[in-house]
Amino acid sequence: MRADDDFRPITTERLLLRRSVAGDAETISAYRSDPAVHAMQGWDRTDPDGVRAEIEEMEDRKPGDPGGWVQFTVVARDGGIVGDVGLSPADDETGVIKVGYTIDPRFQSRGYATEAVKALVDYAFTTLDADIVRAYAGAENIPSIRVMEKVGMRFMERFQGSDGEETWTGVRYEVTSTG
Repeated sequence: MRADDDFRPITTERLLLRRSVAGDAETISAYRSDPAVHAMQGWDRTDPDGVRAEIEEMEDRKPGDPGGWVQFTVVARDGGIVGDVGLSPADDETGVIKVGYTIDPRFQSRGYATEAVKALVDYAFTTLDADIVRAYAGAENIPSIRVMEKVGMRFMERFQGSDGEETWTGVRYEVTSTG
């Protein structure tokens, strides 16, 4: 696997996936702070300053570099920001890229998540030379699971996790470069 030293925005029929910038923080914060959205994603802080700090912490990291996530803002080609996606090499697992995604509830059920994640999976295989692309979701997050299935990922495991005193059930899906 390799890092992308010369990232260029990823385009699809309807979307542009570009590196997130500090100026995106207010918009990303607005939808990630929605309690229903926040319950399904992994950022601890979703206030504008917290989102801005996350974006700034990632800005010098190249996609595919070990050590953490790289966030991309998903922009509708005929409008504004509709969500964000990210990728990160899996710790201690050569060739594995993890992906995550959050779409603003105002733009859900339009196929944007599937289109953006499919583009990110293709990018991980063709540009980063990943062998496996992996995603996680809460077992009750059926819309997210459907996105994983639509982009060709297969169910790998169901597991129990905990965050402090809260216990939850998650699922892991993967797709390999050979299909």
